[in-house]
Amino acid sequence: MSDSEHILSLVSSILALLLIFFILVTRKQTRFNLPPGNMGWPFVGETIGYLKPYCATSIGEFMEQHISRYGKIYKSNLFGEPTIVSADAGLNRYILQNEGKLFECSYPRSIGGILGKWSMLVLVGDMHRDMRIISLNFLCQARLRTHLLKEVEQHTLLVLNSWKDNSVFSAQDEAKKFTFNLMAKHIMSLEPGKPETELLKKEYVTFMKGVVSPPLNFPGSAYRKALQSRSNILKFIEQKMSERLTKMKKGKENMEEDDLLGWLLKHSNLSTEQILDLILSLLFAGHETSSVAIALAIYFLQGCPEAVQQLREEHLEIARAKKQSGEVELKWEDYKKMNFTQSVVNETLRLGNVVRFLHRKALKDVRYKGYDIPCGWKVLPVIAAVHLDPSLFDHPQHFNPWRWQGGAQQA
Repeated sequence: MSDSEHILSLVSSILALLLIFFILVTRKQTRFNLPPGNMGWPFVGETIGYLKPYCATSIGEFMEQHISRYGKIYKSNLFGEPTIVSADAGLNRYILQNEGKLFECSYPRSIGGILGKWSMLVLVGDMHRDMRIISLNFLCQARLRTHLLKEVEQHTLLVLNSWKDNSVFSAQDEAKKFTFNLMAKHIMSLEPGKPETELLKKEYVTFMKGVVSPPLNFPGSAYRKALQSRSNILKFIEQKMSERLTKMKKGKENMEEDDLLGWLLKHSNLSTEQILDLILSLLFAGHETSSVAIALAIYFLQGCPEAVQQLREEHLEIARAKKQSGEVELKWEDYKKMNFTQSVVNETLRLGNVVRFLHRKALKDVRYKGYDIPCGWKVLPVIAAVHLDPSLFDHPQHFNPWRWQGGAQQA
């Protein structure tokens, strides 16, 4: 058989497989009253259009066109799977309220490959619950009051004191520096500016570039480099574990190393692999979302001088009260008084959409508003679409912290 015949045979086989796939999907869909939508191309579906970059304060052209054409609930083929996309506030709430009952986390396989099979982002069921409980036990309210608040203030002052008069700096870079140093200290007692901390930070930056890149595992790709950085990060954490265990056996524990790593070694029955993946996933989750939110808050506030002024007044009032009482460090009671500050945080998260959508999968056949969500289908609650819905928020594109105070809103 000639080369041309081999190629023709291969193409024919691929076309036959695509046709069979299309027929099977079509037959399955006829059993259900699915929402309207477009399944796109086989395998690829509409993923490329869905992931096209867009401004954080919008839902993007893809979502706008699909909502306009099909409504707030529509079907598609995303990330290689048949998917129900929801921009409906009621359905999104229903999905989250039935977590573990009707729906479960279902992130793309490439995420599990880079974050690890024991990452809380990819775990489901009892194991996810156990990992979550372990993390929350460490981050109890008592620890937040006695440890974390003090560390937040110290790292904030460290960043602010590094700024020079009349200098130009990147708010995003400074926010990332602050959150990484805070998480590294809280998780493994790493001191900011130390060579080992800076080395870990460098590996983490490479790692993050791969997390948000296409999962193309070939030499030179961002994904391949991220996998190598993941390996280096895990080796670093495992070395710290070994050092800590040696100190514990010899009874030479450092009381200053009151961190997540030490807590896990003392109070959990997790394996080494589970501890490594848990620490990496918490470093990822705690650093990335927080740094983006801080940078967005700075961006929004520079366009809203009234909010800056009210923030300044609120914090000056707290500072004056502390000076009169002879106190220096911020306490939990001081944070509870920052009502307008909390409104700024809420509005930043709403308008900035740090987390734009979630990955879920239906565990059973579900019916909602007359539409069927078949068991096994992917479900994407689009949080940003709800945050920017004009039927839920007046002037949703405007940064308006006062909307969270229950009084009259300012434009």
